[in-house]
Amino acid sequence: MPLPQKLKLIHILTLLFTLLSSLPRRATSHYSYSSSPPNYSPAPQQEWRSARATYYAAADPRDSVGGACGYGDLVKGGYGMATVGLSEVLFERGQICGACFELRCVDDLRWCIPGTSIILTATNFCAPNYGFPADGGGHCNPPNKHFVLPIEAFEKIAIWKAANMPVQYRRIKCRKEGGIRFTIDGSNIFISVLITNVAGAGDIIAVKIKGSITGWLPMGRNWGQNWHLNADLKNQPLSFEVTGSDGVTVTSYNVAPKNWNFGQTFEGKQYV
Repeated sequence: MPLPQKLKLIHILTLLFTLLSSLPRRATSHYSYSSSPPNYSPAPQQEWRSARATYYAAADPRDSVGGACGYGDLVKGGYGMATVGLSEVLFERGQICGACFELRCVDDLRWCIPGTSIILTATNFCAPNYGFPADGGGHCNPPNKHFVLPIEAFEKIAIWKAANMPVQYRRIKCRKEGGIRFTIDGSNIFISVLITNVAGAGDIIAVKIKGSITGWLPMGRNWGQNWHLNADLKNQPLSFEVTGSDGVTVTSYNVAPKNWNFGQTFEGKQYV
């Protein structure tokens, strides 16, 4: 190649290298993305879909404690009355626990409160009642998509006399105050961890735990958002790796100190 052409080529390569070097680089963080396991939705749904909703009126304050997701006292847990129970086709055997939905009342000008919607966290299961047909009293029977709200939440979007109301719903990103909470329970080498206050997708598909002298150990779903493991992790600080249904993982190092005990709750990092 003649010298002038070589010099021209070197000049072009130099300009290209300078241009690429000036581009902004992606910042690293404690978030990572992983491929979703089979049978899991890769991301929350954003489009509006049709369903129906009813309400319940708690006759006793203890009615806000418990639920099929295992969250315990919903008020103390920070969920308050912005919660919802889901019918079988929506509940996904508890995998959906922690997901957030936006609901709005539609198609009934008598009972709907115009221009309103409400954001709810999935915390419970509405069991089917096969003593009634799906279209005649079995509100939560398959294939019905049904939401059961506390009356305090229902009255944000409709008049209570509406009873069984047509609604529209969509999955949305959860927004929570503070970090993800890990409540450790169990006995001896059996460890159970309840994971609450999860932002982002809200529902969890995988959890790992790590002690100071172990590698990352995968936990199994016990029920709802209770995860368990058989391992001796006493006298070790504990770290957690949580993966949401959207494939995003957040890692919280040394959440629990070396002297942690069963029954304690610790706060880690949070999705943004």
